[in-house]
Amino acid sequence: MSRFFADRALGMKASDIRELLELTQRPEIISLAGGLPNTNAFPVKEIAEICQDILKNDSHKALQYSATEGIRPLRMALLDYMKDQLGVGGEVDNLIVTTGSQQALSLISMAILNPGDLILTTAPSYVGGLGAFRSYQAEIDSVAQDNEGLVIGSLEDKLKELKLKGIKPKMIYVVPTFQNPAGVTMPEKRREEMLELAIDYDVLILEDDPYSRLRFEGEEVKPVKYFDYEGRVIFLGTMSKLLSPGLRVAWMHSPRDLSRKFAIAKQSADLCSTTFSQYIAYEFLNRGYLMPHIEKIKTMYKRKRDIMLAAMDKYFPEGLTWTYPQGGMFSWVTMPEHMDSKLILMRAIKEDNVAFVIGSAFYHDGSGKNHMRLNFSHSSDELLEEGIKRLGTTLKKEMEE
Repeated sequence: MSRFFADRALGMKASDIRELLELTQRPEIISLAGGLPNTNAFPVKEIAEICQDILKNDSHKALQYSATEGIRPLRMALLDYMKDQLGVGGEVDNLIVTTGSQQALSLISMAILNPGDLILTTAPSYVGGLGAFRSYQAEIDSVAQDNEGLVIGSLEDKLKELKLKGIKPKMIYVVPTFQNPAGVTMPEKRREEMLELAIDYDVLILEDDPYSRLRFEGEEVKPVKYFDYEGRVIFLGTMSKLLSPGLRVAWMHSPRDLSRKFAIAKQSADLCSTTFSQYIAYEFLNRGYLMPHIEKIKTMYKRKRDIMLAAMDKYFPEGLTWTYPQGGMFSWVTMPEHMDSKLILMRAIKEDNVAFVIGSAFYHDGSGKNHMRLNFSHSSDELLEEGIKRLGTTLKKEMEE
């Protein structure tokens, strides 16, 4: 049936992570793969209470279609949240509720990318972003990343090189805080320098921020959007890691002209995000439940991070290094260059019943084979340590051979 596909569909590639999640559904597999919140972190009692109240008092609105941009009470509550927690102001016309951040990435791609437009990302970068950009036939190039995120010198060199070739990137895409996959965070100085380069070279910045509220230690870092005095940064936020991914509530905060075009794109995508979920998210914010709930999540995830890092120190062979995340959900492992995480994954699943995500999934060119991403948020404390122990066994066998 390939003769019926559009050109852009022929270039679409299945997500290695989504495909892997199917494999890890086997009950004997300990999965350190998916970026899943812990199910014990879901505020079931509060959501049940809110749902009952909504159905009792607001069912005529919550079960109906809503505005494409989102219900106004939630948009206003999210603006207040951004101002209080992130120091970012704005008007209601700047904010659109989306069906998860992934829809936001797709809508942005739909509205601003032409086939062949160039996106700059870090290497590695979030696989969902890479997939969205590819779906709209964008070209992707990368700049270096270290343990403090995007390397400014690498970005500046890349922009100069492209300018000499007459190429102007459309956008720089970053996950600057507790990055997926590496767990690293850009210091504020780098964020300001990146913004100045974007202004000098007339490039948009897309800041994806699912994890910044999940900080366990260290000083808070202001988002790139905080420094955006010119209206050049598109900010993505989500409730998936803070409340529940099943609600599919996220948002875009962008300059008004862009926001209007994104809303038009959303009209053709789904008319509106799920109204009932929006009312749940609004009430959760309005009743003051969110911030105490985040504190509970942070306590849980810090414990799990500590368990995983201690187990890696204990069970992993020499010759490997990994990041020490101060928040979020992930650590990034670097192996000797000759090692291939895809081959190791097949062995880990077959022989030791443990799974992770291969490093090449996070590189636009398929490089990064000697890396792997490990998730510490989802598994129980006991399975987390056991999973690292099993993975250590696999890695030792590989290195011995």
